[in-house]
Amino acid sequence: MFKNHIKIAWRSLKKQAFFTFLNTFGLAIGMAGALMISLYIYDELSYDKMFADADRIYRIDTDIKFGGAETKAAESAPPMAAALKRDYSQVESTVRFRTVGSMYLKKVGGDKSSKETHVTYVDSTFFEFFGIDLMTGNPKTALTATNSLVLTKTAAEKYFGSTDVLGQDLLLDNSDTYTVTGIIDDMPKNSYFNEYSVFLAMAGNVASREELWGSNNYFTFIKLIPGASVEDFKEPLQGMLERYMLPWAQKYFPGMTAESFAASGNYIRYHTKALTDIHLYSDRSSEMNATSSIQNIYILSFIGLFLIILASVNFMNLSTAHSLKRAKEVGVRKTLGSNKLNLIFQFLTESGLIAFISLIAALLITTIALPFFNGFTGKSITIPVTQPLFWLVLLAATIVLGLFSGSYPAFFMSRFTPVKTLKGGTSESVGNGRIRNALVIFQFSISVFLIVSTLVVFQQLNYIQSKDLGFAKDQVLLINEISPLGSGTNTFKEEILKMGNVEDVTLSNYYPTPSWRSDSSFFLEGVRSQENAIQMQTWGVDTDYLKTLQMDIVAGRDFNKQYVTDSTALIINEATLPLLNATAEEALGMRISEEIELEDPTYYTIIGVVKDFHFKSLRENIGALGMHLENTAENMAISLSGGDYSNSIAEIENKWNEMAPGQPFDYQFMDEAFNTTYEAEQKLSQIFFIFTILSIFIACLGLFGLAAFNAEKRTKEIGVRKVLGATVSQISYRLTVDFLKLVGIAILVSLPLGWYAMNKWLEDFSYRIEIGFGIFALAAFLAIMVAVVTVSYQSIKAAIVNPVKSLRSE
Repeated sequence: MFKNHIKIAWRSLKKQAFFTFLNTFGLAIGMAGALMISLYIYDELSYDKMFADADRIYRIDTDIKFGGAETKAAESAPPMAAALKRDYSQVESTVRFRTVGSMYLKKVGGDKSSKETHVTYVDSTFFEFFGIDLMTGNPKTALTATNSLVLTKTAAEKYFGSTDVLGQDLLLDNSDTYTVTGIIDDMPKNSYFNEYSVFLAMAGNVASREELWGSNNYFTFIKLIPGASVEDFKEPLQGMLERYMLPWAQKYFPGMTAESFAASGNYIRYHTKALTDIHLYSDRSSEMNATSSIQNIYILSFIGLFLIILASVNFMNLSTAHSLKRAKEVGVRKTLGSNKLNLIFQFLTESGLIAFISLIAALLITTIALPFFNGFTGKSITIPVTQPLFWLVLLAATIVLGLFSGSYPAFFMSRFTPVKTLKGGTSESVGNGRIRNALVIFQFSISVFLIVSTLVVFQQLNYIQSKDLGFAKDQVLLINEISPLGSGTNTFKEEILKMGNVEDVTLSNYYPTPSWRSDSSFFLEGVRSQENAIQMQTWGVDTDYLKTLQMDIVAGRDFNKQYVTDSTALIINEATLPLLNATAEEALGMRISEEIELEDPTYYTIIGVVKDFHFKSLRENIGALGMHLENTAENMAISLSGGDYSNSIAEIENKWNEMAPGQPFDYQFMDEAFNTTYEAEQKLSQIFFIFTILSIFIACLGLFGLAAFNAEKRTKEIGVRKVLGATVSQISYRLTVDFLKLVGIAILVSLPLGWYAMNKWLEDFSYRIEIGFGIFALAAFLAIMVAVVTVSYQSIKAAIVNPVKSLRSE
């Protein structure tokens, strides 16, 4: 019997080729979109689960409020790991990372360096802790010697051409020689450490052996013993404050107690973060690698679910619209003895067949689209064709989708009355249209919601890119890591200034673009209490920094190379003033120091106050900042005038190659560096845009099907109206306005939901847009225009039919 149903279903689908194409194509688009989103989500959820004992590994995070600044750090103090291992039996082992950032590496004896952007110091327990096998080398001794390092396979091949390189030497930053003591495979793409390629022995990091409980620069991981609960460990963890942190701080703040520390409003709190939760649940200000957000997973999950539901609803509407043409077939079948159950099974077989054809098409679409999808998501997702579980889930989902999509049309058509259908009375046998109307409302509600979301994300990104940041970011060329110039840095600067298209040049340790930086504690002259600490960032700059980046001074003056005393001068931003309890004018002349441990500390004298500028992400408020003159610099910023930038860059690069031969010329424009901070939002906006277009397309197919259904149902009415003198435009209007009512209801339903959801999303930004009426108006207009264009074809087609044919068809 089932075989017979399959044959009849196949013949029916071939007979109505265009109808079958619309149904199959609509389902295939929805399934392909949902499949790509599912693969993306699976990849995100799989982060760090490949490591041995991943379920027992936790990172120690630190929440700090001190000196007027609140910090959520992913790091803790250098001695934290050893203290935890020593004091708590629940801790099986520990490992620490101290990130270096980027370094220049070259083979000893080579003539050209390459830049590695992710280098870190790591304890020798690294390999055993995470269950990482070495391709070559001894995991127990590979990172015990001071100047030893381990490379990934790709890095080893990059510098030596092979992985058989144990004992070979590398020169780091043209100064330190390190010996290769091990090679590991490249870190997995879905790993917290996926970008890292060079691992230096922690033994070479002097600060790692010091009892600096006030310095939180080390990513510290612990592995609990089997059976230990992290919940039981949380309370003992807080004891580290009184046991170690306070005794260390009392050397600088005599008489300080836990009570006085808390009474001042300051705090230090330690937390554990599961390794497998870091990628999606971390809210820390600095991370070893870029992380994502569980919020994005929720958003994408809803989009994927909506796409499947939209495709299913589209199938229902198209099948229902086509059912009138099969009414007589149903009547004949019932007359010849088919019961309702047999008819339902027949129609469900047809929908199942369409679902499986759609699955094949969806896999083909996904295969073609995945490279582009990977391009803007930064992933390396592939279809797991070799995993049986994938195919099992996919087939099960297809069966469920086919049954769900075909259920309403099957039950709908099985209810036709044989007598009425054979007499041509199909209009009366189709029943109430409320379900179909509700499905259209649901479809367009989702589409309008996605339109609103897309518009808000795009507008927020536009706001970020166009906002006045308080400094010039356009036409500013950044040269990173100028240390290879050595003593020739100032000479290089002078040579650049001679170039025709260059306006200003500055040397500094930091750019005003979002990046990882640490704070320092300062104290006003004569005040050395923890209650009056001033926590702020300090940057080393030269005398041309403010001028090159066009920063505005609101009080005092800029640095002046003619003044010898400016070697201990400080320029602060407006955000520092509340911590000083002073106005901009009152702050001038104040002296502060960070050398609290010295009897005769060096004081910086405040000579100027610069207008606040955004040196952090717009998700965060502007923090306190001080700038002082620094003789050594790591970066250079070049302000260019209008013209041909390519020639200017080529001229600068030629001078670089002349003065730093064999060293890579690493540059970018400041606006590009700033926009990189919001790469996650840019990816999200692209995903929103693509799947919004898909949802609108699928919704239009559904509306197209319902319009066809409505036009066919009202054939006799249209004929009568034309006989009585109605024009084509009047009939088209009558047919179109019914659907616009449904779209209008969808708009009213979806706009408040869109406003609420996107307001929640915007809460992550300290500086954000207000969702105005214009966004809602544009979303509503786009939805109405799409609906009008979709319905107009069927309306006009029905309106121009000869009334004689329309009446005769009844």
